[in-house]
Amino acid sequence: MAKKQKLELTWLGKENRPRLEPRILIEDATKSYHASARVGDADIFDNVLIHGDNLLALKALEQQFAGKVKCVFIDPPYNAR
Repeated sequence: MAKKQKLELTWLGKENRPRLEPRILIEDATKSYHASARVGDADIFDNVLIHGDNLLALKALEQQFAGKVKCVFIDPPYNAR
């Protein structure tokens, strides 16, 4: 039986993880949208859109959502210089 290859992202300094202080997310009511009512019992109202630093946002969500999240979409700033 052939041994399966393990793929891994590696970069210089990967082992030096930054120590981050806990963060609190604050809702901006001017940018929030909530449906006025549930249509059915299966409706989900727990989607979150966060604008800001990816790492800080993920760390802020880590304790509450660890092991519960199906998908995280991170849109990197391609035009950053």
